[in-house]
Formats: sequence, C-alpha cells, structure tokens
Amino acid sequence: MKQILLMIAVVGCGKKEPVQPSASNTEATKPEKERGKEATQPTPPDTKATKPEPTKAKATGGVKLWEFETGDIVDSSPAIGSDGTVYVGSHDKNLYAINGQSGIKLWEFETGDIVESSPAIGSDGTVYVGSYDNKLYAINGKSGVKLWEFETGGTVQSSPAIGSDGTVYAGSRDKKLYAINGKSGVKLWEFQTGFLGEVASSPAIGSDGTVYVGSMDPDNKLYAINGKSGVKLWEFKTGGSVVSSPAIGSDGTLYVGSVDYKLYAIKTDSKGLAKSPWPMRGQNARHTGRVMKK
Repeated sequence: MKQILLMIAVVGCGKKEPVQPSASNTEATKPEKERGKEATQPTPPDTKATKPEPTKAKATGGVKLWEFETGDIVDSSPAIGSDGTVYVGSHDKNLYAINGQSGIKLWEFETGDIVESSPAIGSDGTVYVGSYDNKLYAINGKSGVKLWEFETGGTVQSSPAIGSDGTVYAGSRDKKLYAINGKSGVKLWEFQTGFLGEVASSPAIGSDGTVYVGSMDPDNKLYAINGKSGVKLWEFKTGGSVVSSPAIGSDGTLYVGSVDYKLYAIKTDSKGLAKSPWPMRGQNARHTGRVMKK
C-alpha cells in the first residue's frame, strides 16, 4: 500500500504548468505572414532617379534669327561693337545701330547720300563711316549723336581704318587719302594719288604704321604711305584699277587684287597689321568685323 502511494506522489510532483508567453516575446507569437509584413512591403519608386531628362533643342545652322529692313540696298559690311551692337549703312542714306540679339533698331543716323562705306569702331566705341555726300562722319556708338564730320572733295566709298594713336585714315573719290584726328575731326595730312587716281580702296595699316591703299584707273597703283607724315614710301603699278582693300600677312607680305584679273603678293617692311582698334576693313585679315576683346 505504501508503495502505491509513493508512486502517485512521485508522478504528481512531475506535472508541468503550461508556459505563458512573456511580454518581451510577443513577436514570436505573431503569425508568419504578420511577422514578415515590413520586409514584404514594396519599395516606393525613386522619382528623381527615374524622371526622364528634358530634351535639349539642338542648334540648327541656316535658321533665320531675325531680319531688319532698311529703305534701300545694303552693300555696306556690318561692324560689331563690344556689346554686340551691329552697325551697317544703307543706300537709304542712313547708318543703323541694331541690337545683335533681337534685331531691334537702337538708332539711325542720316547722312546726305548713300552709305556704302563699312563702319570702323574706335577704342572708345566711336563709329566712323563715309558717305556719298563727300563726308566722313564720327558718331557716338551708344546714342547715334554726331561727334564731327569731315568734308572731302568726292564721295567717300572707302571704309576707314584706325591707327594705334587713334588717327582715322579714309580715301575719297577726289583722288586723295586723308589722315584725320579721331577725336577732333581735324585733318592731319592728305596724300594726292597719281593722274585721276580716285580712291575707293579701303586702307590697311601695317605694324610699323605704314598705310597701304589702292587707286583707280588710269593710275592703277598700290601706295605705301608714312602714317605720321603722309609722305609716299613707294608705289606699285598694276594693270587696272585697285579697288581691292589690301591684306597683310604676319611675314609682311601684302596681298591685293586688281581689275587686271590678277592678285598680287608684294613684299613690305610691315610684319602684319598694326595693333590698333581697326587697322583695316573688316577689322582683321579674317574680316570678322568685330571689336577685338582686350
């Protein structure tokens, strides 16, 4: 009997209470789907990474940006100022200043006749241009106000050139080349060409200050003239009118055309163009027609 009671007591002592889940172990009691909820949520798209890049418009050559209409033929070559203003003459007797970006007219200056001469721009922004009214004009590049005028004895078809000291050189159909003070408009000297040699050629200024200019039939010459004194240094005879404007290479070779169907290469003592605001028609040998940045 004692043995039976002892066995019952031993079995009763080995009974285990069910384990209650602890507060710190609540995650373990969640269903499998709930436990993996955060890991299985889709990641929102990165809008910055997937946003398409804007398409950039490609610049197309030959597309008209603007046009500006004058009252007559335009055969004057434009000149471009340091601020992008475009200056050009017209047969309607006017010189125009036009905004280079928009094509809007900034001002116009009326001369007494056709403006076929191409403008030259000085270091201070003054614009110099000739007219068929026999005059050379100096005009404020910002306002269009006339600073001075210089009258010659013939039409000024020639485009002015500007020396390193500000002297303005321009030819006239009165058979002369003029040197004019760029500030005052006072004549410094004049050079008379040969027999009936009208000057429609635009002068070019060499690095040594020599001024080169051509003359028309029957004179038919290229002249080299001292830029300070107006004294002739030498002349070169061609077979026809020299209306062409000379170009000077860095080695001193001068190139000029003639109505005799020929292009001439002539040795000079100038080593390229003068370092001046506007040493030749078109400003430089590439004829960019633009003020050079300092």
